[in-house]
Amino acid sequence: MKSDKLAVVLVSGGMDSLVCAAIANEKHENLAFLHLNYGQKTEERELDCFQKIADYYGVDKSLRKVIDVSFLKQIGGSSLTDDGIDVKQYKGESEEIPDSYVPFRNTHIIAMAVSWSEVVGAKNIYIGAVNEDSSGYPDCRPSYYAAYNELIKQGTKDGDIEIITPVIDMAKNEIVQKAVDLGAPLKFSYSCYARGDKACGVCDSCALRLRGFQKAGIEDPIEYDQRPNYLSETTKK
Repeated sequence: MKSDKLAVVLVSGGMDSLVCAAIANEKHENLAFLHLNYGQKTEERELDCFQKIADYYGVDKSLRKVIDVSFLKQIGGSSLTDDGIDVKQYKGESEEIPDSYVPFRNTHIIAMAVSWSEVVGAKNIYIGAVNEDSSGYPDCRPSYYAAYNELIKQGTKDGDIEIITPVIDMAKNEIVQKAVDLGAPLKFSYSCYARGDKACGVCDSCALRLRGFQKAGIEDPIEYDQRPNYLSETTKK
């Protein structure tokens, strides 16, 4: 049985947020989609994906919210937003925080989702955070979301809004398989950090996505400039 309670889903247009939306759709009759433009280099492509995913799941126009948070570009410090920092090619696994990290981004994004949830009466906020990314992005860690839920309890009128992270413990290949199982429109998702016309195939995000598809044995339906084999020994080094 689906819940009749409205849920807000943060939909960036990426694969993880798409699968998060598909899971939310399995659990709720009514969804509200939230998208943030923060000055990222692939902003137009991501917004197009957001609208296509919202159309696919039949989200009412009145329950689609696009918010401009381009102050994150003004702050800079990330290759996603700062024109002075090039998006780097994938160099293999690392414990260092990459320069694609947008400082404290998810905190700003979720804060707006919480504010909107109070307005529209939603009690759940779905976000496609993945723990596999957490060595690079501190705001993808389970402990971060546990702490944020405590903040929401203290800082909202009723204290009963909760962040849900349904894909946080999944590997990328499991996320790909989940998308297929739920019939999520992978062709409408986009993960590249570097360019909006076609995915580069060699940035960190493209590498994680392609490796997930390769491990799952499924062809990624979007167009790439390059499709390296990220399961080969030479690519791992």
